[in-house]
Amino acid sequence: MDSLLIKGGVPLHGEVTISGAKNAVLPIMAATLLTSGKCVIRRVPDLSDVRFMAQILKSLGAEVKVDGDTVTVRAAKLNPIGDYDLIRKMRGSICILGPLLGRQRHAKVSLPGGCVIGTRPIDLHLKGMRDLGTKITIESGYIDAKAKRLIGADIFLGGRAGPTVLGTANVMMAAVLAEGVTTIESAACEPEVVDLAFFLSKMGAKIVGAGSPTITITGVKDLAGVEHEVIPDRIEAATFAIAAAATNGEITIHGARPDHMHAVLDKLKDAGVKIERKGLALIVKRGSRLKPIDVTTLPYSGFPTDVQAQMMVLMALTPGLGIITERIFESRFMHVSELARLGADVSIEGPSAIVKGGHPLSGAPVMASDLRASAALVIAGMAAKGTTQVSRIYHLDRGYEKIDQKLASLGARIQRVDQE
Repeated sequence: MDSLLIKGGVPLHGEVTISGAKNAVLPIMAATLLTSGKCVIRRVPDLSDVRFMAQILKSLGAEVKVDGDTVTVRAAKLNPIGDYDLIRKMRGSICILGPLLGRQRHAKVSLPGGCVIGTRPIDLHLKGMRDLGTKITIESGYIDAKAKRLIGADIFLGGRAGPTVLGTANVMMAAVLAEGVTTIESAACEPEVVDLAFFLSKMGAKIVGAGSPTITITGVKDLAGVEHEVIPDRIEAATFAIAAAATNGEITIHGARPDHMHAVLDKLKDAGVKIERKGLALIVKRGSRLKPIDVTTLPYSGFPTDVQAQMMVLMALTPGLGIITERIFESRFMHVSELARLGADVSIEGPSAIVKGGHPLSGAPVMASDLRASAALVIAGMAAKGTTQVSRIYHLDRGYEKIDQKLASLGARIQRVDQE
């Protein structure tokens, strides 16, 4: 099993290019199942989750070709039953449910897995499918969904922690081939949902309101194959921005979309990080003095939960008291105990982490619990004195394309090693 060996204390300097968004490409790959035509997807990151999705599409009968950052899919004939072992390993795999139902009126998929960051039920996905006229049973680890017809409906997708991103995507993909009009209320507004809607619209779907809490879909009879370029990964861009500030470096980030990052960039500026736009690039460096801030994670366009762990590292390096409140997932502070091994002073009070910052960090062996915790531990290791070894980096490979190589190009002393 691979781990990352990091010798800290080196500021990051140089230029980095952001890859395509993991959270956009997975549902877009699933959406190729809605048509028998050829779909070409560009700027696809080389991630284990993407490779898993390609295997899932193949197991359903689709032809999948990967050529660099371009993925071509042709799903001429489909098997409605997904591979149990493949699907259960990745939460994003649930987004094949909507396309299979939309095109074939039948889908049988295993309950999905993913990072251990708290309860992430799929009840809203299933509610949306039932509202469209689907009969669903769950047995032996499988979701078996069947519908003689899909009929447009008014569907409310608000949950306890706000709208569901994958649930919105799933219902939208089923509804594009339903009869009549579907209105999704309390829809997720994330850029990844908008990118999916754009992809579907290119295919011939009729979608209005993506990016707002109300999405209206008028069903069509069939969809065509298209070409599409995935949006850049706003979470990767935020991770590199925080890494630059945490290591007291200065980097230029190419390919990011600042309009997708308002909340993160605003909080970084509040924390004393200097951010300059230069053409299509972002230049990020630490200011003369970091300042502690309060951060609360919220649905888009609020501060993303996927950047919470990375921001905690920056607050641990900042003199003063910072407060980070998690409103999306109830168990997303599992990185706190590992950051403590490096010297971070963080205490948990209910949904909030109280960070007493300004203490120097020192290298130690740590273990990643999920994707974004992995990124946070890597940032902490680069900012710490001495050597840090981050284990279980298979989490990291799920969502960051060649992050060790990108960081090394910025001057980080980071090496991937085989940990037996």
